[in-house]
Amino acid sequence: MKNLARDDFYEGCRARAIMLALEEDRYTGDITTLATIEPLQEGLAVIKAKESGIVGGVDVAVQVFAACDPDLSVILHRKDGEAVQCGDMILEVKGKLAPLLIGERTTLNFMQRMSGIATRTRTYVEKVSHTKAKILDTRKTVPGLRYFDKEAVRIGGGVNHRFGLFDMILIKDNHIDAAGGIAKAIRLSQKYREKKHIDVQIETEVRSMDELSRALVCAPDIILLDNFTPDLINEAVIYVKSACSSVILEASGNIGMHNVREVAETGVDFISIGELTHSVKALDLSMTIVLI
Repeated sequence: MKNLARDDFYEGCRARAIMLALEEDRYTGDITTLATIEPLQEGLAVIKAKESGIVGGVDVAVQVFAACDPDLSVILHRKDGEAVQCGDMILEVKGKLAPLLIGERTTLNFMQRMSGIATRTRTYVEKVSHTKAKILDTRKTVPGLRYFDKEAVRIGGGVNHRFGLFDMILIKDNHIDAAGGIAKAIRLSQKYREKKHIDVQIETEVRSMDELSRALVCAPDIILLDNFTPDLINEAVIYVKSACSSVILEASGNIGMHNVREVAETGVDFISIGELTHSVKALDLSMTIVLI
C-alpha cells in the first residue's frame, strides 16, 4: 500500500526544486530573450541525444516547460528508461519562443544529469543481471536534488535505498560506537520502533565477522557488510545461511565496475553504489530552436 503522505512529500520536493531551478536562472527575467525575441513569436524546440545512453528526466522536462508556459505543446519521442543513440530525437516542444528559451538550460541540466545516472545505473544492473543482487543507491546526492537523483536510479533499473533519515533506521559505525556496541544499538532501535509504532526496517552496518555474529543474534532486518572484500563477503553469506537466518545482506564500500560482478556472485541481496549519484557523468544532450 502506498504511503500517500510520503508520496505527496516527494512530489513537493520535485515541484519546489523545479521552481527554484527556474527562479535562480531567470531571477528578474531573461533579459537576452526579452531583448531579442518578440513576445508572440513562436517556434519549435527539439532535444536530441549527442551520445548513446539511457534517457532520464523526460517527465521532468515536461514539468519544467509547463512551469514556463502551460500552453506549450510537448511531443515525446523517447520515454524515461529508453535507450538512445547519437542524433536520436527525444522530445519536441512547440509554442512561444520566450518560454522555450527560458526553460532550455533548466531542462537540459535536469535531463543530462538524470540520463547520466540512469545510464551508469543500467550498466551496473546489466553487470549483475545473472545474479539475484539488486543495485542500490545512497544518500550521496546533490542537496536539493535527491528526488531526481533517486528517480534516475530507478529509471536505470536500480533500487532506491532510504530517501532520508526518516524512512529507515540505519545504524552506522558512529551510532554503534556512541551507543556502546552493536547489540545495544540494535536493541535500542527495536525498542524505539515498537514504542513509536513506526513501520520501518532496521539495518545495521557491520565492520567485521565478529560484529556480524553479534548483530545476527539480535535479528535486524538488514545487515550491511561495510568495506568487506569479496572473499569476506562470500564468507559472510555462507555464515548467515548456515545460521538459517532470513536477514537480508547488503554489501557496500570499495565496490565499483571492476568488482561488482564478483560481489554479486557471492549471493548478497543488495549492493549499494555511491558512485551512481556522487560522481555523475552527464549524458550529452542538446536543444535546437526551429522557427515556425
